[in-house]
Amino acid sequence: MKIKSLKAGVHRFSVPVPLLAKPFNRRIVSCEVETDDGYVGFGMTGGAFLPFAVVTALEKELLPVVKGMDPRDTEAIHEKIWWELNQRSMTGVISSALSCIDIACWDIHGKLVGRSVAQLLGGARDWAPTYCTFGFHEYDREQLVEAAKLQVKNGHRRLKMVVGVDKKGWQEDAARVRLVREAIGPDIELMMDANYKFNPVEARLLCRAIEDCNMFWFEEPLYQNDTRALADLRRHTGIPIAAGQNEGHRWRLRQLIEHQAVDIVQPNCCYNGGYTETLKVAHMAQAFNMPIANGGGWPLFNMHTMAGLMNGWRVEFHLDMQAVGEQVFINPPRPENNIVKIPAGPGLGLTPNKDALRDGLIRE
Repeated sequence: MKIKSLKAGVHRFSVPVPLLAKPFNRRIVSCEVETDDGYVGFGMTGGAFLPFAVVTALEKELLPVVKGMDPRDTEAIHEKIWWELNQRSMTGVISSALSCIDIACWDIHGKLVGRSVAQLLGGARDWAPTYCTFGFHEYDREQLVEAAKLQVKNGHRRLKMVVGVDKKGWQEDAARVRLVREAIGPDIELMMDANYKFNPVEARLLCRAIEDCNMFWFEEPLYQNDTRALADLRRHTGIPIAAGQNEGHRWRLRQLIEHQAVDIVQPNCCYNGGYTETLKVAHMAQAFNMPIANGGGWPLFNMHTMAGLMNGWRVEFHLDMQAVGEQVFINPPRPENNIVKIPAGPGLGLTPNKDALRDGLIRE
């Protein structure tokens, strides 16, 4: 079994968002790897950051390096890409492109042996707990509260909202968090995600203002995941700190662990080099008795990590990314009773919707 060819493309999907009249537009990069004996694996990364550069990297740079290799030899594939394209441990485009290829290779491996990726990763469970990212910054206060109530009505017991982008600053975030907590009651898990947007002083002030709101975690609160400042913030708040979703390799995630900067490590297989790199991060976190959780969305891929590994934890069903998955794949799994079941089929257990991918393809 040898890698024969690779096809990649950028796709745009329009997805509805509860309570908002205007849909969100989301881009993805898809990747299909085909072997000489007819197996096809599907990989994907997000399309928010330089998606056309990722496609070019896949087709013009990575394919010539991995062509002719066995897709099951993921360590060999990573090592060869490392020495020929990535010696300086770059992130961004190269990590996203490597994620695409790696996910597709694990999909092929699973199809060949009749096992899910979760089983290949270790098979800890055939399910993973879920949470719902519902609280978009486009909502005003009233819409935010109604959106939270709607998702509780839909059965979600774990909710996450965005902070750090309101023009009124951290004070408005504190007010919005408090309104949501009052609306959903004390028993629903509530998380917040700043997506790198705060400086250390603002983050500490926000934490201090909502200490009594029983926040489940504060995700990526600080610029650039500054490990020194994250560790300091963690020492000054009782709110658990989570980070790591866009870090492109294990060394950056190791820094978060070694500096005691986080309580929860968040490797995302769609950005950090795929399942091969995520597996290393998960085992490293195990050695420090730490859970891993999915941040950065794309649950249909990350659910395999969270189910397959002993310290795998929450899978993020980000509402707009979930809606993209509903278009990209035919009848994908959905959260039910706050868990997601891993599909019974081999590999990813997902069937790409060829028509939707073709219709959403962006042609330069």
